[in-house]
Amino acid sequence: MNRIVDKNRKLAKRKAHIRKRVSGTPERPRMTVFRSNMHMYVQVIDDTEGRTLVSASTLEAALKDLRNCVADATKLGEAIGKRCLEKNIDKVVFDRNGYIYHGIVKAIADGARSAGVKF
Repeated sequence: MNRIVDKNRKLAKRKAHIRKRVSGTPERPRMTVFRSNMHMYVQVIDDTEGRTLVSASTLEAALKDLRNCVADATKLGEAIGKRCLEKNIDKVVFDRNGYIYHGIVKAIADGARSAGVKF
């Protein structure tokens, strides 16, 4: 049990360290990633107003077939990238939310880049 507590404490510390420096503005909102054992979630947030501008997750009907793997994370990244471009959001700040920039998190970022979002 102590190992799990330490793991969560380290994740929270990394997340706080990132959030000190990364903030979303109306011109360049923050794209944040959350992944659980079963699902992936991506939001584009304007921190000045505290509003979510665009979101995508594997819980939605259109993206329900996606599993929690690298190949499907790329498709989720492309979906969020297309939704961003529909709302005229072409530049974002990427917030990896304390996760290592590897695997699923990197695949989501690469998918968004391939859709045309710059960060």
